[in-house]
Amino acid sequence: MQVSLIRQRRSKRLLTAVGLGLMVQLFVLHAVPAAAQDAAAQDSVEFLNGTELAGKILQIRKQAKEFDFECEIAGKTVKQTIAYSKVHAVRLGGKRFVLTPKETTDNSATSSDAGGSPTRTVDQVQDLIDTVGASDPEWLADTPLNYPKSLDLSWPIKVEGPWNESKNVGQYIWGRVNPNVSRWKSGIKLIYQCMELHQGDRELLRRDMEKLGVMYFQLFQDYERAAYWLQKANAQPTTEAGIHLAECYWRLGSKPMAMRQLRGKQVLHFSAIKLFGDMGEVKRALDVTRIYERSKMFNEAWINAGDALRAAGRLDEAISYYQKVLDRNQARNPQYLARFKGRASEAIQAIRLFDKADVSRVADGTYESSATGYNGPLEVEVTVDGSRITDVKVVKHQEKQFYAALTDTPAQIIQRQGFRDIDGTSGATITSQAIVNATAKAMAQGVR
Repeated sequence: MQVSLIRQRRSKRLLTAVGLGLMVQLFVLHAVPAAAQDAAAQDSVEFLNGTELAGKILQIRKQAKEFDFECEIAGKTVKQTIAYSKVHAVRLGGKRFVLTPKETTDNSATSSDAGGSPTRTVDQVQDLIDTVGASDPEWLADTPLNYPKSLDLSWPIKVEGPWNESKNVGQYIWGRVNPNVSRWKSGIKLIYQCMELHQGDRELLRRDMEKLGVMYFQLFQDYERAAYWLQKANAQPTTEAGIHLAECYWRLGSKPMAMRQLRGKQVLHFSAIKLFGDMGEVKRALDVTRIYERSKMFNEAWINAGDALRAAGRLDEAISYYQKVLDRNQARNPQYLARFKGRASEAIQAIRLFDKADVSRVADGTYESSATGYNGPLEVEVTVDGSRITDVKVVKHQEKQFYAALTDTPAQIIQRQGFRDIDGTSGATITSQAIVNATAKAMAQGVR
């Protein structure tokens, strides 16, 4: 597992993997002059899962098959790097360009699954992982290493002593990198540095690869690179990283690969409940729930089951699972209990507002409300104009592990013109559901 050799691999077969038509579209997009970009009042990105996000395309890197996108969230300017493989189309300089067709010939994506992702064969998905996933993002070489000199890059598996984000790499990533978008790229670079230092230690190297895959998954939703490194780490479905690998397969277009990753007699990580629900496998989701409701993770299991049933449109059953949390009225400490009860009660309230707060019944205006996030209240501002949701903003929050939820979830609400069937951001499901629940309560204020 020589990382230096792994990182030298490039996408030599990318033309085969994504198809000639897509390459032509990418060339056209790359050829748009910078002046045209500056002239556009607002660009937009249409993702393969059906969501749309407005902002500005800053820089296009054809070789890396990605571009930098800027938008505003919670009053702050946020920059993201988005891979072409996640995007159906972009609007740039007043013109619309299709990057990845949702329906093409049998040699490429032939349809869409429940999550809106293209359907690909196992070989096609693995080819994307082995080519795009094995390559470095273009920004990596130009990203400086920026971390406290006090960090111990030996990064032992077993952490000794109290929590110290200035010493332990894992704690630094959790406490200082994940909550700060501006540090995401340098955080990725730091893990590569650790891998170089850990070449002689199989256990440390496997942990580094898994962490890198998780960061590509959670921070950038870069499913090709996430899957590549999670495969290298042999991530198992008994862990959250292993569930992430299954979701990568599904997002890239192969539900059979995802289901194969999740099979076996071992007890799956409880986050599999959400993934099974997203993939339309509600029975499997409830099977996992029954295992965890007999453990200390009963609240997490019931809420995830409620979310899965809610996404499947089985609303009465969803309410019954949320109600279990309220009836049990028990958690590891008062803080967790308040969090679980808040999420459960607000989810029930949102379901009961599904019809009442339909946008066609909401008067034009701007409405604000809040819901329970992971670290406290999360406030949103929803604007309705001409019986359409024109803007959803997270104006205040205390979340730290929010990943892409602050931009992705509002974009889905705008695209779907409602708060039903919203696909919560993996790794930040609590934040996503808080945005959905707060949006429901906000819109209910304007019902005519």
